[in-house]
Parts: sequence; structure tokens; C-alpha cells
Amino acid sequence: MEDVLDLYALVRDDKRPVICFDERPCQLIEDGRQSVPARPGQPERYDYEYKRNGTCNVFMMAQPLAGWRHVETTERRTSQDFAHQMKALVDDFFPEAEVIRVVLDNLNTHTPAALYDTFPAEEAHRLTRRLEFHYTPKHGSWLNMAEIELAVLSSQCLNRRIGDIELLRREVNSWQADRNKQQAKINWQFSTADARVKLQHLYKS
Repeated sequence: MEDVLDLYALVRDDKRPVICFDERPCQLIEDGRQSVPARPGQPERYDYEYKRNGTCNVFMMAQPLAGWRHVETTERRTSQDFAHQMKALVDDFFPEAEVIRVVLDNLNTHTPAALYDTFPAEEAHRLTRRLEFHYTPKHGSWLNMAEIELAVLSSQCLNRRIGDIELLRREVNSWQADRNKQQAKINWQFSTADARVKLQHLYKS
């Protein structure tokens, strides 16, 4: 826990950026009947019937100190999908960084082994040398600021019926572009010192 909190206390360093990474499943739900659009004095009306069109996955990367985030919508959430997200971090988003410090939870796909299972050994080695994983403790995923970004995404974009993955991608990309334009940042207040007071039951007396 203190490892992650100490990271959050550091000043921004573009050569060693801190990136929070998380994901969440998303149901694809289509209206059973055509909704009635909103008009003056009348909200949008839709029927309670709906059709399930399966699920997909949303990956979230966030650099809280820069007010930057990237969201990727995929059909699945496998170790290979994770590996490709890490490759994008290294090669597409932070190619000039010496080391990318990634905050993530202990999901079984979130390991360097995922990169070796996906890419040739030389490529996996190149990528893992640029990545430094910092795991949140078990039952402590709330320490990952990517969860805050996912909560904002859920409340501002995913709180309605979206029936297919291509529409979801367009809506999520639009949300991402707007939020990045605003450079919306997270005002993280919880420190290592706070943890030792408020979570003292986790420490030896």
C-alpha cells in the first residue's frame, strides 16, 4: 500500500511517468422497442424491455498528474489483451520515457509473464525493461486512481443502453477526447502518513 501511496506523492516526471491501469466489463444492451426522443417539457421515454447483445471489456489508462487518460474497448479481457495494452503504453503513448511506473491490481493477467506469452522473448524483454509494476494490495484496489476514472466514465457515458461495441467505442472515444481536452485531474489526498493513522489496524502495534 505504501509503495503506491509514495508514488502518488512524487512530482511529475515525464521520463518516469506514473500510469494507473484498470479494466471493467461492460454489457451491451439494446432497446427492445424504439425509444421516444426527448422534446421540450418531455424527457426521453423508453420501454423496459431490452435485448442483451453480450459483453465487452473497457481498459483504462490514466496519468493523474497530467490529466490524461486513454480508454480501449476490446471484445475480451485476456492476458494477450493486457500485453497489447502494455505495448501501446511503451511504444505509442510514452516512447520517450525511460521507465513507465504502472499501478495495477493483482489480477492474474497483470504480470510480465503475459508479455512473454504474447510476444517473442526478445520483444517481451524489451517491453518489460521499460515497465515497472506497482501492485495494489489484496482488497485494496481502491488505491488505484484508474478506478476513479472508470467511475467517471460509467456515470458520464456508460449509464445508458448501448447495444453494440462499435457504438460503445465511438461514445467512449468522444468522452475521452472531451475529458483530455479539459485536462481533468484527480486531487488525491490520501497519503502514507494518513494510512498509518486511519488504517493502523493493518500495522503492528
